[in-house]
Amino acid sequence: MPAVPDHPARDATVEELKALAHPLRWRILRLCFDRALTNKELSDRLGIAPATALRHIRALVEHDFLAAEPVRTGARGALERPYRATGRTWRLGLVDAEGLGHRVDLAVLAAHRAEVLEAGPDATRDNARGVLRLGAASQAELSARVIALISEFIERDEPDGEPLSYLWSLVARPER
Repeated sequence: MPAVPDHPARDATVEELKALAHPLRWRILRLCFDRALTNKELSDRLGIAPATALRHIRALVEHDFLAAEPVRTGARGALERPYRATGRTWRLGLVDAEGLGHRVDLAVLAAHRAEVLEAGPDATRDNARGVLRLGAASQAELSARVIALISEFIERDEPDGEPLSYLWSLVARPER
C-alpha cells in the first residue's frame, strides 16, 4: 500500500478536479480501496441506479483514479468487471483552479459525512475539533507532522485490522 506523500507530486488538472468534485466519486474510491467492486456492487452499496454508478466510475477510470480489473464471472454466471482505487489522489495537490478546489473539499466532507452516517452512532472511534492560531511556518509544520504520522500508520497495513476512515482538514476560519 503506498504511503501518503510528504508533498504532492504535482497539482491536479482542471479535468482531474472536475472528476473529484462529486461526493459519490469519493465514496466509490473509498469503497474500492480495500477490494475491487463491480458497478452493480457499488450501485447496491450506495443506493443509486447502476447507470448513475457507471457514469461516476467512467469519470474516475478516465483520470486513472480507478482501475478496471480483469472481467470475472459473477455469482449468477454473468461476466462482470470489478474496479479498484489506484490511490492516485494521494499524490495530487488539490488546488483551487477555477473554484474547483473548494468543490472538491466539500465533496470530500460530504463523502466522509455519508460514511459516518452509514457506519452508525456506535462506529466512531475518535475525533477532535478545535481552533488554532498559527503562522505559515507552524501551519506547514503541523501539516507535515500529521501527514508523516498518517503515513506511518498506512505503512502498517494490518490485514486483520479494523477498516477505518479518517479525515484531516485544516481550514482558515474567518475573523469577523
